[in-house]
Amino acid sequence: MNIRYKKKRLRVNLFISIAWGVLVILTLFFSSKIQWFDYTYFVIFILYLAQYIYENKKQYLTIENGTISKNLLFQTKKMNLNQITQVKKFAGDYILKSKLEELTINTQIIDEDSIADLDAVLSHLDLPADRTPFARPIDINI
Repeated sequence: MNIRYKKKRLRVNLFISIAWGVLVILTLFFSSKIQWFDYTYFVIFILYLAQYIYENKKQYLTIENGTISKNLLFQTKKMNLNQITQVKKFAGDYILKSKLEELTINTQIIDEDSIADLDAVLSHLDLPADRTPFARPIDINI
């Protein structure tokens, strides 16, 4: 299961990479002498384009085979779902904690439909009520 980025984020990254590409082309055609720093425009263009392609293909999170993976351009953070000992919700983000590591999930960049999928997965973790924001309060009638 993929937890997808918001489409707006992907479109903005594509627009920024196109803008850098146009700057590279304009620099090549209208500059009489190419300086060393003109190559930085090309590097920035390549990095933004690579980020767009990677994020569009991989998406933000991948949940499969009992692991949750946060897909970033230059690294991937993984955590086994059965090793999660606590789920915290702080400032809209989810913080997944295990005994050895911590994984922060930014929910502001996740598509609304995917947030529901993520909530469903996290709510099915076998955690005590005080260690998850998904615990349902016990209704006590006195």
